[in-house]
Amino acid sequence: MLSTLLVQARAPVPPSSPDTATASVAWSGLPPQGRQVMEQIREGGPFQYEKDGTVFGNRERLLPMQKRGFYREYTVPTPGLRHRGARRIVCGGLKPQAPDACYYTEDHYNSFRLIVQ
Repeated sequence: MLSTLLVQARAPVPPSSPDTATASVAWSGLPPQGRQVMEQIREGGPFQYEKDGTVFGNRERLLPMQKRGFYREYTVPTPGLRHRGARRIVCGGLKPQAPDACYYTEDHYNSFRLIVQ
C-alpha cells in the first residue's frame, strides 16, 4: 500500500544582507524612551524588563544574518501601557555595552531602522 505525504511549502525568505535594514533613524529621532534605553545599553543597565538584554534570534531575517547570540533585544517603554508594548531596540555585536549596530522597531519586529548617531 502506498501512502501520500502532504507537505505545505513556505514562501521563500529573501536572502539577508547588510542592506536588509536600509531605513535609518537618527538617535535624536528616537522617542525619549528609546534614547534612555540606548543610554542604559551603554551603561550595562539597569533595565526595566527581565527580558531586556536577552538574545534576539532574528527569526524574521530582517537584520543581517549573524550567529545566534550576536543580537540582543531591549524594550522601549510605551507611555500609558502596563505591558512591554511593541517597541524594541535590537543591538548586535560581541560587546553588549559597545554594540556594532543597533536597530529600532516600533512594530514588534515587522520592520527595523538602523539607529545612526
